[in-house]
Amino acid sequence: MTRTLAGTPAADGFRMPGEFEPHAGCWMLWPERPDNWREAARPAQLAFAQVAAAIAQFEPVSVGVSGPHYAAARALLPETVRVVEMAHDDAWMRDVGPTCVVSGRGVVRGVDWRFNAWGGLAGGLYFPWDQDDLVARKVLEIERLERYRAPLVNEGGAVHVDGEGTALVTEECLLNANRNPSLERTDVERLLREYLGVSQIIWLGRGVFNDETGGHIDNLACFVRPGEVCLTWTDRERDPQHASSLDAWERLKDARDARGRRLQVTRLPMPGPLTLHAREAAGVIAREGTRPRTAGERLAASYVNFYIANGGIVMPLLDRRTDRAAAQRLKRLFPDRRVVGVPAREILLGGGNIHCITQQIPAGGRGRR
Repeated sequence: MTRTLAGTPAADGFRMPGEFEPHAGCWMLWPERPDNWREAARPAQLAFAQVAAAIAQFEPVSVGVSGPHYAAARALLPETVRVVEMAHDDAWMRDVGPTCVVSGRGVVRGVDWRFNAWGGLAGGLYFPWDQDDLVARKVLEIERLERYRAPLVNEGGAVHVDGEGTALVTEECLLNANRNPSLERTDVERLLREYLGVSQIIWLGRGVFNDETGGHIDNLACFVRPGEVCLTWTDRERDPQHASSLDAWERLKDARDARGRRLQVTRLPMPGPLTLHAREAAGVIAREGTRPRTAGERLAASYVNFYIANGGIVMPLLDRRTDRAAAQRLKRLFPDRRVVGVPAREILLGGGNIHCITQQIPAGGRGRR
């Protein structure tokens, strides 16, 4: 059984490493809900299997699957991928899985945030979410890592760090009253410092337009390496995303990181705009308590929602008009990593993308397994 610790990561000398630091492996969950994924989730399952196979080229991958879907998932996933029977409510491992922290000696532990399906009963995406709230603990038990249970409703996709004391977050998400209504900005900052081991928090405003997570940072901006940030961007001034990206650009240019550096910001062009097709919406079975999928609605598509693996970048392919330009820019940003594109529209239709469905376990002192 994984021990639950009484202190905080910062007090115990732990920090959240950057995603670009070495991994012991990656965790995912299997999409199953017919009220979120079209055609009983079969197209999404094929897409998730492709993502798992792409990441498995670079590092070990584990996938949590419910009992009824175990055999099908095992058949679709590569033999090199570990399949673990695990109850869950939906497939967003970034948000429900553990956010791992490391010590100077290479010890790895996990932060288990409180989860309320991105807003609870005041705008959350589904009910109930009790099984999702147990996923982080289950992963930590399987990985035999000690656990901090944070007193904060938060999701892994709401934070990005540089590993050197700086965190990127958005006001739209972390200050939303449907997450932690009793907390002020200063309270949220204190808890982020305590549980991520950071000293500098850079607040951006709004996330990607129509992002149903409430403006997660991982769809808008991320650290490429310490001192360098990648930002989703559109030059179309009439696009509702333009004002949010421009505001983020200006805040990033004015900011200093924990070491006093100005940030270098690279713009990553957006795909689309992309919308939900009528035939796609028709394949989702509507159910009370779950966010409906409506034909014509804008999809929160972003190439920033990629996964950094050991020696690789696994990026979403979303739009033939812009995929190549995005891949070329990522190759320039990550010259020492191989960029692999995976068709990801089916993941986008469920409300997120490749970064949202993955969660890395840092190598710490364990080396690359």
